[in-house]
Amino acid sequence: GAQAALYHHYGIDKFELPKKCSGIFEHTICDPTLKIVQGFEDVFHAPHSRYTANSLEEIKQHQDLTAVATSDDAGLFLMKSKDDKHIMVTGHLEYDAMTLKEEYDRDVAKGLDIEPPENYFPNDDITAQPLNTWRAHTHLLFSNWLNYYVYQETPYIWNKVNK
Repeated sequence: GAQAALYHHYGIDKFELPKKCSGIFEHTICDPTLKIVQGFEDVFHAPHSRYTANSLEEIKQHQDLTAVATSDDAGLFLMKSKDDKHIMVTGHLEYDAMTLKEEYDRDVAKGLDIEPPENYFPNDDITAQPLNTWRAHTHLLFSNWLNYYVYQETPYIWNKVNK
């Protein structure tokens, strides 16, 4: 969805990656004063699972966009429009601990030449139980979005409500 929004609203196209970006990656906050990342650690983990990406340079050069969080290994994670109308996430904070394993097992069953998700299975043992190391940031991102970008910005004019 983030890639489609970037193309539709800002003309920024995606490009194909040499291999699937799949795993749990370390991300850095670009500007900790932004409301969408209030309370985030300076460095946090988040899942990615995709075959395409967007250019960080194009985001940085676009006059209407701000990169919010990036990863040296997975690229863009979170960006927003400067007017706060669009918040786009390329990763998958909504995933639970087993989602990447289920995707990996599915791809293996299809006979795809696929590598296990990076930084996901303890000790890189695909039989080990993965741990969810991103849950708190999932709740925090959603909470920040709901509080700062929906609740506090939505005008309510009570005298115009139909009874």
